[in-house]
Amino acid sequence: MTMTPSDQAENYNKIASHWNSDKFNRQNGIKQHKKALRIAKTTGNAIDVGCGSSGRIIDLLLAHGYSVEGLDYSAEMLNLARKRHPNVNFHHGICQWQFQQKYDFISAWDSIWHVPLNQQKAVLVKLCEALKNEGILIFTSGAVDEAGEVTNPCFGQDLYHAVLGIPNLLRIIDESSCVCRHLENDDWPERHLYLIVQKTA
Repeated sequence: MTMTPSDQAENYNKIASHWNSDKFNRQNGIKQHKKALRIAKTTGNAIDVGCGSSGRIIDLLLAHGYSVEGLDYSAEMLNLARKRHPNVNFHHGICQWQFQQKYDFISAWDSIWHVPLNQQKAVLVKLCEALKNEGILIFTSGAVDEAGEVTNPCFGQDLYHAVLGIPNLLRIIDESSCVCRHLENDDWPERHLYLIVQKTA
């Protein structure tokens, strides 16, 4: 069932234009990010992990005074993202990519749940470690208690999703010297979960 990041990226390459089109709801995740921004202590450096091609979260962070970077594993997503934001620095990768600095704000909206289940803990720890003290991380997962993985069709392509389960997420956050400031199943009855995490030490 597990899909490699390269296979996942190739499938996203084929449908990247959807998130760049007028058909995509550009308000997706914005209300939740505004909540996270209200918790943030300062502006500074930010990165959109799994930025995709819509640019909406980058636009929001730029409007709040952040210096923003983007990161994605889909080459076509990045190609479209660079056209939309030619002055933003974009990086290719997620699982093996290493942060070169620490950030005041990290967004990983609807992205890291595509990471293979056996690599998700390492990626979440990496995100937490990339935060500055009092920095904010917002990310999504599944509103379930147990770890699991599934592959479902999306616009004709198979997309893989995996989740660690809420107890595991909270344990990793605590072990990474962070605290969960907000946890919400924001699309009930769909099991869409988002968390706002803050670095405490």
